[in-house]
Amino acid sequence: MARKFFGTDGIRGETNKGNMTADMAMRVAQAAGEYFLRGDHRHRVVIGKDTRLSGYMMEAAMVAGFTSVGMDVIQTGPIPTPGVALLAREMRADLGVMISASHNAYLDNGIKLFGPDGFKLSDDAEMAIEAALDREPALVQAAQIGRTRKIEDLRGRYIHAVKQTVSSETRFDGLKVVIDCANGAGYMVAPSAIWELGAEVISIGVTPNGTNINDGVGSTSLGLLKKTVVEEGADIGIALDGDADRLIVIDEKGQEVDGDQIMALIATRMAEKQVLRGGGVVATVMSNLGLERYLHSKKLTLERTKVGDRYVLSRMKTGGFNIGGEQSGHMIMLDHSTTGDGTVAALRVLASLVNSGKRASEMLHVFEPVPQLLKNVRYEGGRPLEKDSVQAAIAEAEKALDGTGRLVIRPSGTEPVIRVMAEGDDAAQVEAIVDQVCDAVKAAG
Repeated sequence: MARKFFGTDGIRGETNKGNMTADMAMRVAQAAGEYFLRGDHRHRVVIGKDTRLSGYMMEAAMVAGFTSVGMDVIQTGPIPTPGVALLAREMRADLGVMISASHNAYLDNGIKLFGPDGFKLSDDAEMAIEAALDREPALVQAAQIGRTRKIEDLRGRYIHAVKQTVSSETRFDGLKVVIDCANGAGYMVAPSAIWELGAEVISIGVTPNGTNINDGVGSTSLGLLKKTVVEEGADIGIALDGDADRLIVIDEKGQEVDGDQIMALIATRMAEKQVLRGGGVVATVMSNLGLERYLHSKKLTLERTKVGDRYVLSRMKTGGFNIGGEQSGHMIMLDHSTTGDGTVAALRVLASLVNSGKRASEMLHVFEPVPQLLKNVRYEGGRPLEKDSVQAAIAEAEKALDGTGRLVIRPSGTEPVIRVMAEGDDAAQVEAIVDQVCDAVKAAG
């Protein structure tokens, strides 16, 4: 059955339109609440959010929805997505909710759901909640309506947990770190965690006003971070996104280091310490072919999934892996977190930097990427990928790349966009192939 509301990472859209209204948020809360009302204990949900102006509205609507079906609500205030996953598990909650549209602009918002184990919901669970949206909610009697409570020290609990992911002997004394928190959910906790471990911290993107999240800052807008790292003579730059579940790094020269390089570094270190499980790394179809070749040279494997950290995580769990992620910066380290955590990944990178005694530019550029190009094509409606002309262009492109590269074409799970990616040893050929497919999609749309 096709999904109507849930995409690759929860429900997301422009606020006050379509699926992202206060009414819809309340209905989702009621449906999710009913789904997790199991057993005769007092039921509880943890709700966190990022710094979007619409977060107040969406949070209030979801509080109303959950309490109306008999769930108690704990509100955290702004906190990273992995913080919600952690607290849902540690507070014995039945459900965790993060209100965020991740790296999107403030106009959008979204809803991510976590089960009592701290993991994102399965496809089956999301489909069951979708089905419940078409039914009238089972409202409880007045005496059973849930209560709400805001606990002020929850961010402190998250900082403490994050710091425990590096050894107790590890200190960052002498490191000068610039961190860009995207004016988002990590603006208080991430700089604090790094500073408490001894680094000199220069923070940018830490003055949220409700409308400036991801606006010229963060992991998708690296210009200011690159400039600040070079001007301040910093050792390294750390970029988070709006909900702080992804990480991009900038070396001391101002050069970008993406998630593929970070995964390669962490996996190599873990393999050297004989703590890497599963024999390799799980990543998506978007990860660079250079990463795959590098891991193979180390006698490690790269297993690919479709795009979405939920699918990476699923394969990690079934295959016994403990490291996985996405080129975009989602890093999942199952020894420490049940979902992507940009701050945890940052601490691991900083620890490696301290222990190696190398400059970031030496340590972080682990492999030579294969030329790769990604372009997005926006479409108005219909199914352009099913058109004969587009299928013919794709077939021609795959034939041209056979044995020398890869072609990945997929619709976005959060917006009306077709993503066209190709990679191979010949950069000019890669560009020509991407343009050829994009032109076919545009013509069909």
